[in-house]
Amino acid sequence: MATASAIIRGGPLAPALSGMVYFTDVQGGVQVCVSVRGLPNYKPAMGNEAPIGPHGFHIHLYGNCEIGDPDDPFKAAGDHWNPDNQPHGNHAGDFPVVFSNHGRALMCFFTDRFKVRDIIGKSVIIHQSPDDYRSQPSGNAGKRLACGIIQPI
Repeated sequence: MATASAIIRGGPLAPALSGMVYFTDVQGGVQVCVSVRGLPNYKPAMGNEAPIGPHGFHIHLYGNCEIGDPDDPFKAAGDHWNPDNQPHGNHAGDFPVVFSNHGRALMCFFTDRFKVRDIIGKSVIIHQSPDDYRSQPSGNAGKRLACGIIQPI
């Protein structure tokens, strides 16, 4: 049974954000578990401003968590991972949103879209806003708050 993890580290927009994501091969797919702290508190959308939270959560193409532009960090991770060219909302890398509970979140879910070996070396990103699951090609989940590179355990 293959396992992998990603150490989540916040960037300049959420420096207190940290945690882990674990990926475990199980019968028929992969169990994904995320545990993070330091998430920004929810703020509803106002006017032209997007909400803060619930937070988009995705696998991105490249295992590159370089900050780059501090006002728009982690762009080097690329777009959502989409190995079978599905429309956005159905990418293998599209995950459920992460809800902040006074800065903490703990969630596990199952996906049959990949095996652990398929995602080694890619990255996991936590975004500022919820994903709209419809904008193409990778949606509109706002700025990237935190990043982690998926590595085998």
